[in-house]
Amino acid sequence: MIYLVSSMYKGYRFPWEVISHCVWLYHRFTLSLREIELLMAERGIEVSYETIRTWCTRFGPEYARRLRRRALRPGDKWHVDEVFVKIRGVRKYLWRAVDQHGNVLDILIQSRRDGRAATRFFRPPRHRMTATAHRTELAARFRVWDQVTGLTLAA
Repeated sequence: MIYLVSSMYKGYRFPWEVISHCVWLYHRFTLSLREIELLMAERGIEVSYETIRTWCTRFGPEYARRLRRRALRPGDKWHVDEVFVKIRGVRKYLWRAVDQHGNVLDILIQSRRDGRAATRFFRPPRHRMTATAHRTELAARFRVWDQVTGLTLAA
């Protein structure tokens, strides 16, 4: 593996550890290139954000693929949890979709308590739905469209 890593980073000024750390920071956390530049400067490594951008363009897809492969898969059972929170002194409703292992899958913050909107928001994505469930969801969306617009679509 070391031989493969050294040949992949051959011809670059910085060692592979620095390059891989910068690319990992960019793809793992929501940091900008300039923030990564500042983090590296704090460690005593002077590297420009443009250099980090070229590294992310060159090595990024491989790192992103590895991170996606290692990501935890959501469990089979999902639960919707409702919490009242105050944000800047205003009461908000925080809805969280949590799987059976306690991993937070998604969140929704509303100013009004609307349970139907929250359950619509947390529906499973289409790529994980069966064909009949997808047709049922589309039919429900068309019913809502008919109610909102007052129009009916010809079949």
